[in-house]
Amino acid sequence: MMLTLYTTLGCHLCEQALGLLQQVQAQGRTMTIQEVEISDSEHLMTLYGIRIPVIKTDRAEAELGWPFDAHELTQFLDSVD
Repeated sequence: MMLTLYTTLGCHLCEQALGLLQQVQAQGRTMTIQEVEISDSEHLMTLYGIRIPVIKTDRAEAELGWPFDAHELTQFLDSVD
């Protein structure tokens, strides 16, 4: 599964979200995490500027926006897997 993490430089919440993704990955879930810098795109800034971090998968249009914990992240991933 390919996951996109919408983020921006200096976002401590984004760092926390990446840490949660890495924890889930370390527990055996096969996934690739791609970080996308939203400040490089006016369109992405409009979509995600006040919502980051946001996780999106390549398998569904569903998104998971902050705040979320490891349990909610796992539920989200299970729902699109």
